[in-house]
Amino acid sequence: MRPLLQMKQSNLFTVLAVSAGLLISSTAWSQVKLSPIAVPKTQNSKAQKVNSIVVVVNDEVITRQELDARMLEIEMQLKKQGTPLPDRAVLQKQLLERMITDRAQMQLAKENGMRVDDVMLDRTMLRLAEQNKMSLQEFRNQIEREGTSYAKFREQIRDDIIMQRIREREVDSKIQVSETEIDNYLAAEANNKAAAKQELNLAHILISIPEKASAEQIAARRARADEVLKKLREGADFGKTAVTYSDSSEALKGGDIGWREQDRLPQLFVDAISKVKVGEFSDIVRSPNGFHIVKVNGKRAMNDTKAAAAEQQSHVRHILIKVSQIVTADEARKKLLEFKRKIEAKEATFEDLAKTHSADGSASKGGDLGWLYPGSTLPEFEQAMDKLAINQISEPVTTQFGVHLIQVTERKADELSKDRQRIAARQAVRERKSDEALQDWLREIRDRAYVDFRLEEK
Repeated sequence: MRPLLQMKQSNLFTVLAVSAGLLISSTAWSQVKLSPIAVPKTQNSKAQKVNSIVVVVNDEVITRQELDARMLEIEMQLKKQGTPLPDRAVLQKQLLERMITDRAQMQLAKENGMRVDDVMLDRTMLRLAEQNKMSLQEFRNQIEREGTSYAKFREQIRDDIIMQRIREREVDSKIQVSETEIDNYLAAEANNKAAAKQELNLAHILISIPEKASAEQIAARRARADEVLKKLREGADFGKTAVTYSDSSEALKGGDIGWREQDRLPQLFVDAISKVKVGEFSDIVRSPNGFHIVKVNGKRAMNDTKAAAAEQQSHVRHILIKVSQIVTADEARKKLLEFKRKIEAKEATFEDLAKTHSADGSASKGGDLGWLYPGSTLPEFEQAMDKLAINQISEPVTTQFGVHLIQVTERKADELSKDRQRIAARQAVRERKSDEALQDWLREIRDRAYVDFRLEEK
């Protein structure tokens, strides 16, 4: 099995774009963090009557109702995270740029035949509910108690999956990592082996430079970055300033990047904040994309469990029941709970039940998946697997493949082989490059789009 799906939430309505049925690298997950997708119901009847066109994007339009709904959503998000709101006109301008870029991505995805069917979407919604420790109905009720249309929420999730897919295809799949870069990464790791591994919680402001910019354009963008840095040094709120000035995809979240392992961050950022204390920000640093100011929101050492897991292998077996129109997820879980009861009561063995009932190719081997490394399986599967004691049987675990019963029969901690070290190094270097690659691609797709602003039209 391969890592096909990953979902993370800091709260109910902060959802990372997900993909079902497409290989998604950890790069994509760490870079592509979408804004909250809960869209409050419009209660102003006057606003409902007026639905003019505010922007034309290629052959589609963004309407006043869409803009107003997203504005309300973003304002709620910023207030919730404690970020002071900028001037409404400034926020609206930032939001429109985000909506234009999102619409252009969706159009490109549709041109390439990318779609998410209802079955795949239903499975995603079920996984979201389970990660919030709710049934699907409880999850739906909670969404609607927040003043959100469940149908709208569901369709936004569909769009998020599609945008994640096109980004995976157009950005992550095209990042090249040379053998020399891998050698340099491993050499640096060896030199810093004694240093404590840490994770960083960063935010940043990007003042972008246009492609093929002239010296005058670069100077003007540098002057803008200097202006932003001056405001910050005079005490301006970093989040509010990011919303107001930043050209990055994280601008509407106050520039928040979130927690990342240090060696997965762009080296430019790591170097910029090497002497910066928590709560403070860097000087201006230059990248091919533009000028950055990086703030340190937090630092923490990687915990012992996480560090140990880097070399831990688990010998695992499982029983898989696939979900279909005939077998629902609830029915699959009930069946697996009965299997678990039988195994623990010694009425049947795990191996025999796997051979008879598992829908996986490992059934003939009693469900044996062999030795699994960290990152070699689905995140939901791995998380459940890592919590198990030897020979303990999990509760039913839902993934995009169906519902699993998992058992770990052995564990060992080996030094990573040279091949696996190079694979891990390649992935780390790819993640370092992905921020810049994503920003480049978003700028290109925005520049290629035909955009006609009609916001001021009466």
